[in-house]
Amino acid sequence: MTTVAVLLMASSVTVLAQAEDTGLHHVLKTKFIEGNVVFMSLVALTLVLGLAFSIERIIYLTLSDIDTSRFCDDMSRMVNEGQIDEARQLCRNTRGPVASICYQGLLRIKEPLANIDRSVSAYGSVQAARLEKGCSWIRLFIAMAPSLGFLGTVIGMVMAFDNIQMANDLNASVVAEGMKVALITTVFGIIVALILQLFYNYINNKIDRLVAQMEEASITLTDAIANYKNRS
Repeated sequence: MTTVAVLLMASSVTVLAQAEDTGLHHVLKTKFIEGNVVFMSLVALTLVLGLAFSIERIIYLTLSDIDTSRFCDDMSRMVNEGQIDEARQLCRNTRGPVASICYQGLLRIKEPLANIDRSVSAYGSVQAARLEKGCSWIRLFIAMAPSLGFLGTVIGMVMAFDNIQMANDLNASVVAEGMKVALITTVFGIIVALILQLFYNYINNKIDRLVAQMEEASITLTDAIANYKNRS
């Protein structure tokens, strides 16, 4: 394991050194070809698909984010003043899951408070599931990238041993091709997994923030409706 780690580090240093001399794009293109086009294409496809799902989630979550404090203050004020229709209209005109769960609660404002709370909680679970839509695919691509890289490593080692058997000799030139495939595919697979992991963590943070905002809004809504019912 230590030997493999040293070889991977040496390969990465070599790639960076070559990038400084000839340009990153040229080096990546050369290493892509040297690393066996079939396996490198699979790793590249994993990166493209993972980024596609990640970007789609980031756009969706960004559009779902609102100024929750301001929204809750406006909605709570309208409910406390008995402007229920105006509060519903505010929820309809505001994008995102926070406004959606508040609208569901306001639709049932004449029902007992326990029923409203259950409805808001149930609808909040549905909205949370929508926020996480597609994240399972990102996790899959994060797992696939290094696995494909390691598969290329195994194939490269097999190629190296085949070359040794055919040449009936053990020297650097005989095993160089297979070892190069093994190292390059592993390095690129790990790099792809790291890139997708960064996007996934960012997406998870945005989801956690939105879920926290939904919980805050549901508490504010419940308190506002309770005060409204006590005065009615």
